[in-house]
Amino acid sequence: LILIGGFVQLLAGFLAFRKYDHLGGAAFLTFSALWSSYGATKVLCAAPVSGHLLDIGAGHTEGFTAGSVAFLVLNAFLIILASSFNVVLLCLTLAMELLTVCFLLFTLENLPLPFEIVVLSILSVICFYGAMASLTNCMFGKNLLMMGPPLLTVQSSRKDREDPLPCVCPKSHLTSGLRTIAELLNTGAVCGVPTDTVYALAASCKHPQAIEKVYRIKDRPQEKPICIFISNLEQLRAAAPPISPLLWEFMENVYPGGIGCIIQKGEWLKKLGVGAGYSRVGTQDSIMIRVPDLTVLVHLIDMTGPLAITSANPSGEVDSTHHDMVISRLGHKLEGVLCDGESDEVVASTVVNCTKIDESGITIVREGCIPAGKVMQIFERVKNR
Repeated sequence: LILIGGFVQLLAGFLAFRKYDHLGGAAFLTFSALWSSYGATKVLCAAPVSGHLLDIGAGHTEGFTAGSVAFLVLNAFLIILASSFNVVLLCLTLAMELLTVCFLLFTLENLPLPFEIVVLSILSVICFYGAMASLTNCMFGKNLLMMGPPLLTVQSSRKDREDPLPCVCPKSHLTSGLRTIAELLNTGAVCGVPTDTVYALAASCKHPQAIEKVYRIKDRPQEKPICIFISNLEQLRAAAPPISPLLWEFMENVYPGGIGCIIQKGEWLKKLGVGAGYSRVGTQDSIMIRVPDLTVLVHLIDMTGPLAITSANPSGEVDSTHHDMVISRLGHKLEGVLCDGESDEVVASTVVNCTKIDESGITIVREGCIPAGKVMQIFERVKNR
């Protein structure tokens, strides 16, 4: 139970950091260390006299006492911070402070059993309610189980809340939010958008100056081409590109999804709706096209036409997996960010060169969220059929 409790606290801390909740992450990592230390010390000291693994008898308590005091001081800072978030987190940190007092009394061999039972009972109730409230509110998107208001309001926090966001940041589940981003893109703006992999920068293919701006925002080398996203394969059929039956069959098996196909470029792209941005997407001879498997992005493309897309991160840095990352890293350079929470993947799409699919097959240019082995299996199945 001790190991399980410590592991659960450690996992909670890791998940909090993944969601950029640094206070929650620090709190749960501290709780994991405290819980593990307290439980392990009690178990080891409860061993039979002939098999003592730890000795905290008279004259041997200094290290344990110093450790428990350190936990008391560290958790006291967490209490102050938690009071500016919600009542449940504040109660949890207070319960952990009481548990640290139990640890201190135990090292001094002066821990009353009833006090320990009461503290552990209180901690269990708070942990159970907090977990149920977080899970329920997350599942239903409403505050069905109250977490309580913050008890302290830090002046700097109030100022931060009053400061406007660096760009327009509508929610993806709102029709008005989708329309707002579509209108920005149609007027030549550059916006951050969610995809079925990681977040991306989007510019309308009708506005070459917007595609140029994407290069400046990312500090992207000019020799690196930008791909285009379309909403469905029927759009590509309507443009009538010179594509072989084998390539059509392959694309029908990988679209929509996290695989981008590089094909021969041609005037047919203008029929697709690329327009004035023709020379600024792809290379002189080829273009990568992808059909995303994300409803909100497909609807956006239907409203704007084909979009020039590249990952929403400064060139050479890690991909953005949450709209907060896009806003904090590039928001001051963008006109808008469509907020859709955490991305479905942590890496970008897999890129496949299909320009010589009939002569020599396909080539994996970049392995991303779809393993190269799976891509080759799809191709072999299509080719054999």
